[in-house]
Amino acid sequence: MREFEKEARERLPQMVYDYYAGGAGDEITLRENELAWGRRRLRPRVLVDVSACDARTTVFGEPLSMPLMTAPCALNSLAHPDGELAVARATAAAGILQVVSSLSSHRMEEISAVSEGAGGRLWFQLYCYRDRGITRELVQRAEAARYAAVCVTVDVPRPGTRERDTRNRFQVPPEIRVANLAHQVPSSDQGSALLKYVGEQLDPGLTWDSIDWLRGLTRLPVVLKGILTAEDAALALAHGAAGIVVSNHGGRQLDTAVATCDALPEIAAAAQGTAEVFVDGGIRRGTDVLKAVALGARAALIGRPYLWGLAVEGETGVRRVIELLREELLLSMALSGCASVGDIKASLVAREAR
Repeated sequence: MREFEKEARERLPQMVYDYYAGGAGDEITLRENELAWGRRRLRPRVLVDVSACDARTTVFGEPLSMPLMTAPCALNSLAHPDGELAVARATAAAGILQVVSSLSSHRMEEISAVSEGAGGRLWFQLYCYRDRGITRELVQRAEAARYAAVCVTVDVPRPGTRERDTRNRFQVPPEIRVANLAHQVPSSDQGSALLKYVGEQLDPGLTWDSIDWLRGLTRLPVVLKGILTAEDAALALAHGAAGIVVSNHGGRQLDTAVATCDALPEIAAAAQGTAEVFVDGGIRRGTDVLKAVALGARAALIGRPYLWGLAVEGETGVRRVIELLREELLLSMALSGCASVGDIKASLVAREAR
């Protein structure tokens, strides 16, 4: 995976690479997301028949070829002109699920048509706009376009301080738009134009009552992305969430927030099987996916890794990243004595290494 990032860094403009790679503040949480998975140790079992390991699982009853999904990342066309369309084809071919960002650079209907034509499945990630009419329209369009769930990001009352973007005065090229709203992100003389746009457009007054309102707009399952505590997991269940994504926004919001690997066990315990739990942040190896499942996740989501693949080789690059993670996961399952995803138990992961 490091090779993909290295090559992507060489290919992308510095401003775009920093936008994808960077985090908030001193980037402590950004680093900790990766390091936390590495501190967990595996307790492999031996003399188990692993001659035919099977990584298949389900999400909301629908099959996935492995417990992996692509996380919603804005403006994929910054990495490659095909953007989210290339990711849709790659995830469909791999038999995994793509979560499409509200801030995608292709319209949600276009992405859905490409995915559906290739046999893929999608969730729609929703940012809640100050204008509730825009939010309602996005949800209705997602349902009409046959998305399988609405994944509401709940950790952006205000955008975090992303110092790389501020230093670079990050601008979105004029040919790339927030396609779902046909918005061009206005340029800015100070700081990041995209963060300024997000701060102006998104609703800082989002509450649990807003989740009730959103659930009333759609028959689709509502998943909450950005939960880091058992207390909020319990509230998510009380307000009817079908799923929870344990996420700190890739370390891009509140710096020094808990790493997702460390937050996952308490949230999985709070969910008590009532809602499906997912996790993102720092997933770079098949062993990370294995640990995520052992700690209570239904599936893990990757963001930066597929963006690096997209930047290097478009759809083919995304496919290569996914297949590399599949090979690593199957190998780590075999070496851990797990013939199927159902064999991956909490006992597989030791206490954090010191």
